[in-house]
Amino acid sequence: MFLSCLVADAKTGRVFFWAFEGEGPMGEPTNDSKSSTVSDRKLRPQTEMVHGGTQRSPFGETSEAMYLTSGYVYDSAEQAEARFKGESDGFIYSRFSNPTVQMFEERMIALEGAEAARATATGMAAVTASMLCQLSAGDHVVAARALFGSCRYIVEELLPRFGVESTLIDGCDLNQWRDACRPNTKVFFLETPTNPTLDIIDLKAVADIAHEAGARLVVDNVFATPVLQKPMEFGADVVVYSATKHIDGQGRCLGGVVLGSDEFVTDHLANFLRQTGPALSPFNAWVMLKSLETLDLRVQRHCENAIAVADFLGAQEKIARVIYPGRSDHPQHNLAAAQMKLPGNMIAFEVKGGKEAAFRLANQLGVIKISNNLGDAKSLITHPATTTHQRLTPEARTELGISDAMLRLSVGLEDAADLTDDIGFGLDAA
Repeated sequence: MFLSCLVADAKTGRVFFWAFEGEGPMGEPTNDSKSSTVSDRKLRPQTEMVHGGTQRSPFGETSEAMYLTSGYVYDSAEQAEARFKGESDGFIYSRFSNPTVQMFEERMIALEGAEAARATATGMAAVTASMLCQLSAGDHVVAARALFGSCRYIVEELLPRFGVESTLIDGCDLNQWRDACRPNTKVFFLETPTNPTLDIIDLKAVADIAHEAGARLVVDNVFATPVLQKPMEFGADVVVYSATKHIDGQGRCLGGVVLGSDEFVTDHLANFLRQTGPALSPFNAWVMLKSLETLDLRVQRHCENAIAVADFLGAQEKIARVIYPGRSDHPQHNLAAAQMKLPGNMIAFEVKGGKEAAFRLANQLGVIKISNNLGDAKSLITHPATTTHQRLTPEARTELGISDAMLRLSVGLEDAADLTDDIGFGLDAA
């Protein structure tokens, strides 16, 4: 008789599938970790994106298995008691952990170079959890003011409702980070490149300031992706992603992930997520796993196209300004080159003629679609002042450099010549 069971590795805490026949001794693990010659080897990121974290059932499937289950069956009441007490490893409930979700987390750990990770239902759930799990009333947060609108809401409006003070500063000014620190400062938070103005913030310098103040640095790395930038290599303590963006990369599923040290995840994040419940669905985790296999290839193509599109925009008379880290006229071009492998696929530009001209251009586009999403295989364009950052006051948008003439372009995987042709038609209308 063929039997199988879930067994936890006492050293790593990972849960494996074991298969054996009859009443004989258990056989080898049926996942990729069974070969010490592979599991002990330092694999390169491109390989980890294909193989990292894989756990195979007794059926030996090539693709990762999808475990669409909410709960798990125990061999005995004693085993259930031991798992709930934390005395025995294993799955309890998919709000806490799930085999497919765990595979996604471990592949992200391998890619990012982190010690631990937890996946979430959305990117904003990841951002919120990364801060709330470690903050209490009376604490203080310092954040760069150039943030995605929802991230800024968390820092500027939500945290203060629970007694957590916050200070927004110019993230590119290191003196402002130092001056904003207080004895109760616990978290620094930033994006780089920023949304939508693509400011580049010095990760190493800000991490040093945070650690001198006894604070953790949390970095939203969604624009750069783990392929182009690894904030932990520069001293960041926690990295968050909206996996909805490049990690999925095809506009299908929502998801997020928080990565950090074993201490941070164990002592702060894991129980917060377990009790509050923003769990990533196993189906979405499976989609993300398959997407990670092509992430490196897609990001490289994104960047190649973005470089061509940015150069095209820079040569157009109807374009007042192009903001792209890969251009020498970007204010932090050298810093971007030092922190990022390639300059990314996000471009911001301003159209002469203001909002009306920007709308005319966007409305004339055919290949490029109007959408507030990003990191998709399809090129997407949005008007930040009326979409992603519309909740900000006009004064706050002006302070950030978000004008009514600005458009944000997420360059996709199409032929670059078709994209520049499409923008050319749009400029004729503008």
